[in-house]
Amino acid sequence: MAVYTQIGAEEMAALVSEFDVGELVSATGIAEGVSNSNWLLDTTGSDGHGARFILTMYEFRIELDDLPYFLSLLDHLAAKGCPVPRTIHDREGALFRKRPNPDGEIKALALIEFLPGVSVSEPTVAQARSVGAALAQMHGAAADFAGTRANGMGLGEWQRLFDACGADGLAAIDPALAGLVAEHLPRVAAAWPADLPRSVIHADLFPDNVLMLGDKVTGLIDFYFACNDLIAYDVAVTHAAWCFDTTGRNFDAALSKALLDGYETVRPLSAAERAALPLLAQGAALRFTASRAYDWLNTPADALVMRKDPMAFARRLQFYAANPGVFA
Repeated sequence: MAVYTQIGAEEMAALVSEFDVGELVSATGIAEGVSNSNWLLDTTGSDGHGARFILTMYEFRIELDDLPYFLSLLDHLAAKGCPVPRTIHDREGALFRKRPNPDGEIKALALIEFLPGVSVSEPTVAQARSVGAALAQMHGAAADFAGTRANGMGLGEWQRLFDACGADGLAAIDPALAGLVAEHLPRVAAAWPADLPRSVIHADLFPDNVLMLGDKVTGLIDFYFACNDLIAYDVAVTHAAWCFDTTGRNFDAALSKALLDGYETVRPLSAAERAALPLLAQGAALRFTASRAYDWLNTPADALVMRKDPMAFARRLQFYAANPGVFA
């Protein structure tokens, strides 16, 4: 989450009036993340007792044609009992609204239910187990979701982003980065599995996309990379996101075991999925190295957003390549 586009108080109030959520009380920009502009909104509520929502403006890496998939998926999962925020439909029943920018570009905005809880920065073993179980619950609940979407951040996009950075750009981030990419990307791409179980995946389940109260998961949020892809790849992404410190230098074996154990209490991994996890985890590390490197070099200087270190995932890549036994 971030704020790339500014919306004035009068326009924000007018936007809120298009939904049955009461009148706008306050709107606060949210700085975390890299892809969309987001605000925390407080309103008087449809019943006058106050309510809270997240307003998202979709900035890049998201096509307007994909929004019905993302937003309908939230409604589908919430109806199945998953801890996922509902989309708030406007007064005409639409999932999102369109806003023309002064330059003529059309951007979309969606209002999402606010869920209680906090994102943890140093997860416990019990929290990791709960997250694993919640991820498996989501995979099961999505099995009959009618929508389909290709993974827009798959192998081809990793290569495109690295190419866009260029060798000089990667070297400006870290002198070793271009060599790491050249060493590992072709090998991972050549061995990428194609015959593992597929379903809807979250594809971005970092700690800041999970809300918790104690050890309980109260919210899985930010589904804007969701797609239909290998289920085990989603497990690998979540593993890479949860089982290291923020620098990527320190792996926590206890968190790893708890996350995988929690997942398998709901959906056991097949032998083929388990065997593929080391390679899939390297792919997950490459994916986030690529997007973070591109964002590091291209984020506007005046954007209210925190850039994230690409080397934190390059180090994960090196770890997974050297330690395939962590998934045994």
